[in-house]
Amino acid sequence: MNSILENKAYLFLICLFLGILTSFSLPPYNLVFINFLTLPLLLFILINHVKKKTISFFVGWVFGFGYFISNLYWIINSLTFDENFKFIIPFALILIPLFLGIFYGLVTFLCNFFNLQNKISSILIFTIIFGGIEFLRSFIFGGFPWNLIVFSLSNNLPSLQILSYIGTYSLNILSITIFLLPIIFFFKYKGLTKFLIFSLSLILVLINFLYGNLIIKNFEKKKKDDLGSIIRVVSPNIPIERFLSNQNIERNINELISLSDTHNLEKILFIYPEGIITSIYFKDLEFFKNIFKKNYNINHKVILGINSINQNKIYNSLVALNNESELLYKYNKNKLVPFGEFLPFENFLKRIGLKKITQGYQSFSADDKREIFEINKLKFIPLICYEIIYSGKINPNKNYYDFILNISEDGWFGKSIGPKQHLTHSIFRSIEEGKNVIRSTNNGISAFVNPKGQIIKQISEKGYFDVNEIKRVNKTHFAKQGNKIFFYFVLIYTTFIVILKIRENK
Repeated sequence: MNSILENKAYLFLICLFLGILTSFSLPPYNLVFINFLTLPLLLFILINHVKKKTISFFVGWVFGFGYFISNLYWIINSLTFDENFKFIIPFALILIPLFLGIFYGLVTFLCNFFNLQNKISSILIFTIIFGGIEFLRSFIFGGFPWNLIVFSLSNNLPSLQILSYIGTYSLNILSITIFLLPIIFFFKYKGLTKFLIFSLSLILVLINFLYGNLIIKNFEKKKKDDLGSIIRVVSPNIPIERFLSNQNIERNINELISLSDTHNLEKILFIYPEGIITSIYFKDLEFFKNIFKKNYNINHKVILGINSINQNKIYNSLVALNNESELLYKYNKNKLVPFGEFLPFENFLKRIGLKKITQGYQSFSADDKREIFEINKLKFIPLICYEIIYSGKINPNKNYYDFILNISEDGWFGKSIGPKQHLTHSIFRSIEEGKNVIRSTNNGISAFVNPKGQIIKQISEKGYFDVNEIKRVNKTHFAKQGNKIFFYFVLIYTTFIVILKIRENK
């Protein structure tokens, strides 16, 4: 084994394989046990077989490349809808994982400065650097907190209830620590010491699981609150290719109305997905006012995704309308998807014939306001597409609201694992914020998720489901404190590392 790891080619192949294997711990596979093998082996290689800083960087980079190419391959599906982008597919397939892999290269590179040894302090050092870089990845260059290691726990709801106290990034640190524990078998500690460390860790994991299970059981006994109206979540499941061609707008609107069963006279809030009406801007809806008035009654409200324009700026918007298509609220998307909604280095890339992937040539503009909507005495936070993935960034004003509304177009993911990964973020946000999440998607998974992360209703085919009652919980500790809790964990880990280093040196 040692002779194999001394060969650089074999070393990098092993790291590539470990990265690919680790990705199967994530949704939708959730083979969590894999992390107890791959992460300890990565740290073992770093401690015992990598002494040069340049080599240490490539160890993490290759691991990260394997990790991301196997869990983000679906990104290139969005490039298949436009002939102008098809030549980029081989480059995107390789370059995106290579870029994201740099973050993991930084993890192993920085670890090399701490002279890692076969001691417990090495576990904590690796963990805090890994968790810190993952936190950085979630915010730098606009941020992309997709497929953090902690998402491998998404099927274990009892273990996730601690999110309401500490949030995703702190639980990510704890998860990495637990996954690394098997490396202690390679450390030269006494058997009793290893036994005590494993026993204490197992007890803490078990306590967290039992406590989370108790929270869920108590929540299930909680009485539901009648909303006094119906929220109808519509999943049109319209092929995304249709949005990229000239459309008969009137036919499309009538198709949505037909799918929605608008004959009910009760108070209904109809929720349609992101960008469900393309080829026109919001201001053009006035030409279809009669269709709205004919099919929706005075008790009906409509929320849908549509592009809007203001002072020559184009926005990806979520609008709330009454039955006469009059505007009640409008929210412009804050976090835009690179290449999907705006073209980085646009002035240069336009010269070689590139544009954003979505319809139209001009890039969308990002807004910086997110206000709470109130319709039928219900207050909710609007989010468009992947805005749901940003932990601690949901409610900047910290005001009260009843639920999170997320509309999305997941057709860009194709028939891949992408929509399931996207849904996972709704589970994490619901527990963190202590709020119900209602999401309407086209070509994705529309769902109603309660404050404990349980998926109450979901649909991935053409149709709809209704929500007329919800359970509420008190504002969570994380919703009050936000991501500052992560820095408390960094301080605690750093303190333990210093203490252990002092003891080890003695």
